Amino acid sequence: MRRSRVERGNWVFAISLGDEGAELRPLEPWHAGEYLAHMDRGREYIGRYVSLPDRTTDLASTTAFLQTYADKAAADTGRLYGIWSDGVLVGGVLFVTFDVTSGTCEVGCWLEESAVGRGLITRAIRVLIDWAVEQRGIHRVEWIASSANTPSLNVAKRLGMVREGVQRESYPHRGVRHDMEVWSVLAPEWRRQRDSTG
Repeated sequence: MRRSRVERGNWVFAISLGDEGAELRPLEPWHAGEYLAHMDRGREYIGRYVSLPDRTTDLASTTAFLQTYADKAAADTGRLYGIWSDGVLVGGVLFVTFDVTSGTCEVGCWLEESAVGRGLITRAIRVLIDWAVEQRGIHRVEWIASSANTPSLNVAKRLGMVREGVQRESYPHRGVRHDMEVWSVLAPEWRRQRDSTG
């Protein structure tokens, strides 16, 4: 269900992620204070496998990060969305890359520990993939995650993605080189599984 309203003088849309009060909304530079507070709450948990917390340590760096994705959205090369639960930002999903010409994109996510186990990421990523495939003609959606990040790999499995391989020790993060797994789903596969599950 899509809803729209005026929030802090900005017109926003929200997509319901279920009956428990969770919503998917664009995450924009004017959310910098809220995003920074969210990262401060989840900095260690979120930062185990992704660099987002390390890139947003104060209001200036947070605003700059969010502006990067606003610029990507304007250029149609990426997008950033927050997940709010009962009005509190608890995580998000994004198009890390988005290339309509080649028909490919990469999706990603992050989540505070307090919101884990509710299926929020899976439902939010389904919204992104469906939009990318059906509205924008994307043919291949990729998911890249550390081999050690079991929750993220489980999301890829729930989304019906295929594990294609491992980029060995390709991602240096906090002093450790992580093996990164590449998963993907193709548009015909996405449509088949979506239509079969209703």
